[in-house]
Amino acid sequence: MMRFCSSSIPESLVLIEGVIQAVDRPIQATTIKNFEVHISKFWVSTPVAPLPIQMDAASRSEEDAGEGAKKLVTIGLDTRLNHRVIDLRTPTNQAIFRIRSGVKHLFRDFLDARGFVEFETPKLQGAMTESGASVFKVTYFDRPAFLAQSPQLAKQMIVSGDFDRMYEIGPVFRAENSWGPRHMTEFTGMDIEMAIDHHYHEVVTLLEDLLLFIFHGLNERFGGPGGEIEWVRKQWPSEPFVVPEKAVRLRFSEGIQMLREAGREVEELEDLSTEDEKMLGRLVKERYNTDFFVLDKFPLKIRPFYTMPDPHDERYSNSYDFFMRLDRIVQFFLNLPNIRLATPFPRDPGRIAP
Repeated sequence: MMRFCSSSIPESLVLIEGVIQAVDRPIQATTIKNFEVHISKFWVSTPVAPLPIQMDAASRSEEDAGEGAKKLVTIGLDTRLNHRVIDLRTPTNQAIFRIRSGVKHLFRDFLDARGFVEFETPKLQGAMTESGASVFKVTYFDRPAFLAQSPQLAKQMIVSGDFDRMYEIGPVFRAENSWGPRHMTEFTGMDIEMAIDHHYHEVVTLLEDLLLFIFHGLNERFGGPGGEIEWVRKQWPSEPFVVPEKAVRLRFSEGIQMLREAGREVEELEDLSTEDEKMLGRLVKERYNTDFFVLDKFPLKIRPFYTMPDPHDERYSNSYDFFMRLDRIVQFFLNLPNIRLATPFPRDPGRIAP
């Protein structure tokens, strides 16, 4: 019987008959650790063809794969995504997408408790909302239309319609020919808009509290022994995400100064490169012991047209930067090497399927 069982193709559906018995010591390699089945009969009810990727290989970390001639097989990112229906079944992906769902629940819980109303804004638009270089143009019956780059204008109309506080979780499209590990052409935005009583820092403070609520909530819900965060770190090792009790807020100019003191050559009023952002994150971690911080007062020339200038220095703006994209929050929190791992079916310049 052992030879017949071992010759069955993995992922075939089988029927077994046997006796369930308790074990003397917990079994480490299974989810049910205190019992085992002593099999007396074994049938293959639905055989399958060999799969393009194997679950054990898709679940294996580079560290577990080893090195040299005895290195075990691992699965590359493109192969994973080409066979996503199988890849989603790994324990790691089961954990990642439960955490992703948890982010949305926490986002809604926080905002609902503070009087926000959830809306859905249109993703087919008759005009571009931001730079024309990054817009997808489509044919809408007999006239051109565009996939939404941002819900910003619709959000402002909703607030002007006497809904003082609104939010949305929905797709955003950017026709940017970027292949980087943090960029996609379609992502899930998590947007809010609210009426401001006196100063835009009312919004900044609320968003800081929102993200702290999400990060603390993820640790509470998924961070226990044997929890989803632990499962992810088995395959994608990382240090625990450090969350402060109070958010660290820096002016853009302060960030530039920190980078210059560390030897980076950066322009005062230009946007930060990906490498500069990573370096600034490391510097903030060293100084403030936090993985989460906020940049405020961005240069006006790198912000959208609707951004308000800083009344005290018109080179800068009353604007801030939060990574309010569901995919980036998950990638950032779990320290995943590529944002595509945080998205069930990612879209980039080279991928439009599955």
